[in-house]
Amino acid sequence: MTALDARPATTTLRFPTGFRWGTATAAYQIEGAASEDGRTPSIWDTFSRTPGKVRNGDTGDVAADHYHRMSEDIGLMRRLGVTDYRFSIAWPRVQPTGRGPAVQKGLDFYRRLVDELLEAGIRPVATLYHWDLPQELEDAGGWPERDTAYRFGEYAAIMAEALGDRVATWTTLNEPWCAAFLGYGNGEHAPGRTSALASLRAAHHFNLAHGLAVGQLRGTAPAAEISLTLNLHAVRPRSNAPEDLDAARRIDAVGNRVFLDPVFHGRLPEDLIHDTAPVTDWSFVLDGDLDITAAPIDSLGINYYSPTVVAAASPSPSPSSSPWAGAEGHVSFLPAPGPRTAMNWPVDAEGLYELLVRLRDDLPGVPLLITENGAAYDDYADPSGAVKDPERVEYLHAHLTAVHRALADGADVRGYFLWSLLDNFEWAYGYSKRFGIVHVDFATQRRTLKDSARWYADIIARGGLPA
Repeated sequence: MTALDARPATTTLRFPTGFRWGTATAAYQIEGAASEDGRTPSIWDTFSRTPGKVRNGDTGDVAADHYHRMSEDIGLMRRLGVTDYRFSIAWPRVQPTGRGPAVQKGLDFYRRLVDELLEAGIRPVATLYHWDLPQELEDAGGWPERDTAYRFGEYAAIMAEALGDRVATWTTLNEPWCAAFLGYGNGEHAPGRTSALASLRAAHHFNLAHGLAVGQLRGTAPAAEISLTLNLHAVRPRSNAPEDLDAARRIDAVGNRVFLDPVFHGRLPEDLIHDTAPVTDWSFVLDGDLDITAAPIDSLGINYYSPTVVAAASPSPSPSSSPWAGAEGHVSFLPAPGPRTAMNWPVDAEGLYELLVRLRDDLPGVPLLITENGAAYDDYADPSGAVKDPERVEYLHAHLTAVHRALADGADVRGYFLWSLLDNFEWAYGYSKRFGIVHVDFATQRRTLKDSARWYADIIARGGLPA
């Protein structure tokens, strides 16, 4: 990578030569075809069919119908000029029970996807897990059980064998914090369980699964770039008072270092063990596990949307439905100032800069990728058919400016993947929230480029931002 172009601030903020400009999606959110060609239910199929779990009773049965419109969607990416496309593989589409041989029709879908991406000049970035655990594995205990990590290693071996000759970049897991703590801690996400102990066990088994998958990918595709994507929390204390700083430390431990330390340092944070002592003694971490979790990787993916502001609170019994596994009894969560997206998330690009600079210092020599960044707004097609989304353009401009600033300050950021290519099934929000730069009319599946898509295409073409 080259150094940033040293031009006056009034000109384009240029990004390094070779910077990767991408978009990102997730299988359950866009594919549809939920019961076609051998696919069986995932935990999100089951969860979305449970009354009261997803807004309006929406499911991913059809989603954006990407399974049948893949070529059209690749054509859209080609028009935008993206260099990379980050997609996820639906585990139950290729290994329906989470065990045993693969379903060839499922593998063939991803083979076609990768081949068409390569033909379009777009680099495929494959994510092995974006939250769609085969339901049969959940019925056997899910991620709180150690066996699930070994099943994931076997699944990784299947995918490496099928696509390792064509996929140069692999991500093992997407946002294991959400999957562990929202899925097993407070029940907001699938499978909807509420146990602090289960969430901590799941977090460790995600780390173990990551390490096992790295070993399988290295064995079959030794030249591939292997990564992990974390939704790291930009944690800010309300003040510099010792009690507020300790609140931030607690959330940093259970929100960030629970994954960063085992993966990059082969250890559990001592303060995390202390903070969670009322919940567990961590005896489920066996000898040798942390050697597996620390298998070297080539880059770290960062998903960022907004910061987390905390302050000290009086100790109180920890509710079983909290995602913070006991830490929240001493912590209050405060609203960050500023404008809000349709998700009611604060718009604060400074938090992304803070994360990148922290990682520059904490993980020297580890290349970084922004694997998700974007915003939901109440988009609609006007009478002319146009979809104008100036708020999203403003959001993206601010966050890319923060990335550029971090680059200038020495952070080794190699690429930016905008979330998301398409409007999609937004988990517990169903179809009520739109993150895409391509509008999807879910009744007709018609795709329309939003103004933000054209803006992003211009940014890619010029290799930087108008200052």
